[in-house]
Amino acid sequence: MAAADIHRTLDAVWRIESAKIIAKLARMLRDVGRAEELAQDALVTALEQWPRSGTPDNPGAWLMATAKNRALDELRHRKLEERKSATIALDSSLVGQAPVEPDRAADDDIGDDLLRLAFIACHPVLSREARAALTLRLLGGLTTAEIARAFLVPEPTIGQRIVRAKRTLAEARIPFEVPGAQERAARLSSVLDVVYLIFNEGYTASAGEDLMRPALCEEALRLGRILAELMPQEPEIHGLVAMMEIQASRAGARIDAAGEPILLLEQKRGRWDQLLIRRGLAALGRAEGLGGALGPFALQAAVAACHARASEAKDTDWVRIVALYDALAQLTPSPVIELNRAVAVSMAYGASAGLELVDALIAEPQLRDYALLPSVRGDLLEKLGRFAEAGEEFARAATLAQNSRMRTLLLSRAGACAAARLQ
Repeated sequence: MAAADIHRTLDAVWRIESAKIIAKLARMLRDVGRAEELAQDALVTALEQWPRSGTPDNPGAWLMATAKNRALDELRHRKLEERKSATIALDSSLVGQAPVEPDRAADDDIGDDLLRLAFIACHPVLSREARAALTLRLLGGLTTAEIARAFLVPEPTIGQRIVRAKRTLAEARIPFEVPGAQERAARLSSVLDVVYLIFNEGYTASAGEDLMRPALCEEALRLGRILAELMPQEPEIHGLVAMMEIQASRAGARIDAAGEPILLLEQKRGRWDQLLIRRGLAALGRAEGLGGALGPFALQAAVAACHARASEAKDTDWVRIVALYDALAQLTPSPVIELNRAVAVSMAYGASAGLELVDALIAEPQLRDYALLPSVRGDLLEKLGRFAEAGEEFARAATLAQNSRMRTLLLSRAGACAAARLQ
């Protein structure tokens, strides 16, 4: 295999396996920052060895074994330097089975290193922004640039957040342990935010050659489903799972044979995965059945359900979707939610009504480099027959889009607007 092919293979494997490796090492070493360093060391070793020896039959297992061996070497080195009996007892147990404090034994039921890592990275000693950035880096395997695009903030800002977060965890000597039931509930909101962002990056990749990164969607769904089993009385977990299940059901209809995107209203709904839709609607039912007002994730799931229940795009209940976005905007106001609401308003009450709302968002700093703003505006202008302006908006959106598939689609729409002007 050529070196370039090996590098591509390793990059793909690292995307999938890095979070598992870091989570395993963090449990062994009780140090998230050091775990990430040793995982990176294993990656460097693979880059050096695989071009000579070839790609192993199970690349993920190779990376895990290499990283674990480095962690074990470090634990043995610690034992040589630290002779205190308590430290020796702790480190010796880490080589095999980590001890569990008796008063925490009943609560330590997660049984999944990735989720354990999520709860540690979402420790309250960190700011909410730092928790999300760090966990996306560790669990989602996202680059600093990808996380910055997810948060709509500059890349250096995210880099600083991640560095500070790891330093804070180390300086505070945060133990790598499953929090007790009460503390776990307090951290749940941050964990759900992270799972949501990982799913979003998988559902529509912020950069790269492919529209979707299915492995990230699958990992987010797996984490969400496990959380739902562990904390069945939390409606927002079921809401998040419902939203992810329903949106994931569209995967097979979102791209054509050439890998190009197909817009929601143009998708063949017969290709939507009905099993995932049934699972999603059942999860939404569980969220609603727990009583109380719906939270942000459950409301987004309800929006997705409106699309899933419509056999054809024309049957979509857009008036209900507008009402759901009204409720969502009250709970978690943001320019992105307002942009989505504007789209729903345009479908329910006409393109002019939607355009008026979109125009009010043009000055929003958070949306300055957000490709969907000019994309939505271009779509509404096109519907109104203002093809010259629409083409300019699509062209501008293309310059902001980091994903090459979306860029191609936007340029195609700009070209269609130019052609329409000549007719």
